[in-house]
Amino acid sequence: MNEVKRHVVSADEAGMRLDRWFKIHFPQVTFAYLNKLTRTGQVRVAGARAKTSSRLEVEQEIRVPPLAFDKRPADTPKADIKPLTRGERRLFDSLVIHEDRDVFVLNKPSGFAVQGGSKTHHHLDGLLMGLGVELGERPLLVHRLDRDTSGVIVVAKRRAVASALGKLFATRAVKKTYWAAVKGVPKPAQGKIDVALIKAKGPEGDRMRASGEGEEDDEQRAVTHYCVIDKAGHVTAWVSLKPVTGRQHQLRAHMAHIGHPIFGDDKYHGDEDLPEGVPNRLHLHARRIVFPHPRGGTVDVSAPLPPHMLETWKLFGFDPNRYDGPEE
Repeated sequence: MNEVKRHVVSADEAGMRLDRWFKIHFPQVTFAYLNKLTRTGQVRVAGARAKTSSRLEVEQEIRVPPLAFDKRPADTPKADIKPLTRGERRLFDSLVIHEDRDVFVLNKPSGFAVQGGSKTHHHLDGLLMGLGVELGERPLLVHRLDRDTSGVIVVAKRRAVASALGKLFATRAVKKTYWAAVKGVPKPAQGKIDVALIKAKGPEGDRMRASGEGEEDDEQRAVTHYCVIDKAGHVTAWVSLKPVTGRQHQLRAHMAHIGHPIFGDDKYHGDEDLPEGVPNRLHLHARRIVFPHPRGGTVDVSAPLPPHMLETWKLFGFDPNRYDGPEE
């Protein structure tokens, strides 16, 4: 696993951006992680440094270094990777809302990180590592959610399944629906936000913002469809969000861009001047996912709202059971 991989660009991949190529072949690689790999020269195209926005040409060779989720932390010997404790197994089992021979679909709690970092030692990827000891092969994340976003997340039980699903997730074959509570009521009640995003670094961490003139080389196209499901006067709206693209913080940045940040969003001013009784936590939930199963058929799974969002729904008289079908 801890080896450099080399891939040759095929004819049907010619003209594709490097970040999209990674999205297809290595769905576990976040844009931030890929940016770090290219910036430090670990990913190379045709032997040269490349940007995430670089366009690929047929028969070019892409150098992919050992990736963080392929490496054992600090080169830990395989024998030192421990299976899940009884408590960790109970925790993992409590998250599972769908399982078959190839995939898990989990309901990730708000505040539970998907992947580790310098200050994050308890995370979903760590559970998967321990589970791999039990299953004989480490399950892999197919996509990601922000730490404070709750809801459905798909895990492949084997690398071959992760690869097949990664290609699906890079297309429009996968349908995702998020629920959120936002400040104010968007007008019109239904619409499309087509605003390219660019990363803005700051002392409090990375944020995404609308790109400006001259930033086209670094921008990422981002498209979100939204629909107001219910509202409470002019105070708040319960919205359904359907991302067409999958950019970092896309839904959060888009809702803030149109003047309706998500409740509790401390990166996009959604945590300021909250109505009395509303918990100051991110009110963004990956409600539903629908995708073709690699073996045929369709997986269609919905996750119940987390406790803090249920509290807000009750406060404003929203009924989470009112919309529980295709109209979501």
